[in-house]
Amino acid sequence: QVQLLESGGGLVQAGGSLRLSCAASGSIVSINRMGWYRQAPGKQRELVARIVTRDSTNYADSVKGRFTISRDNAKNTVYLQMNSLQSEDTATYYCHVGVVVRSPDRYLEVWGQGTLVTVSS
Repeated sequence: QVQLLESGGGLVQAGGSLRLSCAASGSIVSINRMGWYRQAPGKQRELVARIVTRDSTNYADSVKGRFTISRDNAKNTVYLQMNSLQSEDTATYYCHVGVVVRSPDRYLEVWGQGTLVTVSS
């Protein structure tokens, strides 16, 4: 199976920056996509950014121009650089991966436990 380890959350003032990391480990054959979602108190989980094998990216309109998603294939790690943070960005951020695992090969979607980002205004 696959485990995801998220890190990089914390408390910042509005206008500040944070960099989130998510490292995947386990019996991974391939990673089809990696992404970040977030969930604020009382709200539904929403897509923030995602990146696929061909390095095509997709961003929520609310973060375009401020956030950048990238991946290191050798480390099975995805990053989210967050700049110009705003109070509305306050949420728990969850890493998500779509992977193929071994014995037998099968597709699996895996969620991380989340890392909290708090932006003070």
